[in-house]
Amino acid sequence: MSLNPSLNMNDARFWDDLSDYQKLAHAFTSTYAEAAWRAAALPGRATVLDIACGAGALALVAARDGAQVLATDFSPGMVSAVLSHGLPNIDALVMDGQALDLPDACFDAAFSIFGIMLFPDWRRGLAEMARVVRTGGLGCVASWKHPSGAASNLLLADRVASLFPDIAQPAAIEGMNYFRDPARFEAALSAAGFADVRIAETSSDYLIEAAALDDPARLFQFSPVWAPLNERQRAAVLGSIRSSVDEAGGVLTVPSPALIAIGRRT
Repeated sequence: MSLNPSLNMNDARFWDDLSDYQKLAHAFTSTYAEAAWRAAALPGRATVLDIACGAGALALVAARDGAQVLATDFSPGMVSAVLSHGLPNIDALVMDGQALDLPDACFDAAFSIFGIMLFPDWRRGLAEMARVVRTGGLGCVASWKHPSGAASNLLLADRVASLFPDIAQPAAIEGMNYFRDPARFEAALSAAGFADVRIAETSSDYLIEAAALDDPARLFQFSPVWAPLNERQRAAVLGSIRSSVDEAGGVLTVPSPALIAIGRRT
């Protein structure tokens, strides 16, 4: 999901408090994690690092396919969520992806599914990913293609822009905005130490039911667009979205394109 510094995304406690994360985001991002894992086509029992793992979308996919996985996140709550699955081939540790406390060249592959794009120093995040991957191993990074991110964030930003074009949209997160250009995304991985970088676009639909609009603070809790709206603006936005949900037969689909980049460590 697209976040903003005003939402304290760089504070681990913000993520620790997201008790709804697995319901609102984990199942959705898992589809992209599965696409990244398939694209990597790693051999069985590969050693895999999941950087900024969140609730473990990639880690769980990899482990269930036989990989030995270390999941890392700066949020103790997210690390606990990964460990709660009790899979014997997953370990999880609290760790800053910009300064991994890990030896050089110790993994066959490293992934970051919508993680490094949020780092304050995303270049350092890519450099750390490259450092811990062995020569010939793979690095894989997923990022949203739209500057507003995906899912309910994307819907809200588009609807506000349509209804209230004079309202300034929050600036896109630097890393995510940089990665949304495939040429720059490729160049960033190349500069970090990955060659033969290939980038593929994939998309999944986020589903919004009418009942979700009864609690907009929960639905839009990841979005920097919602909080600044006044009551009149919020009512107009919700009314417009409700109409779209009704016209769609009770479930509105929000296509959410992403880019998945994979490179080989030189």
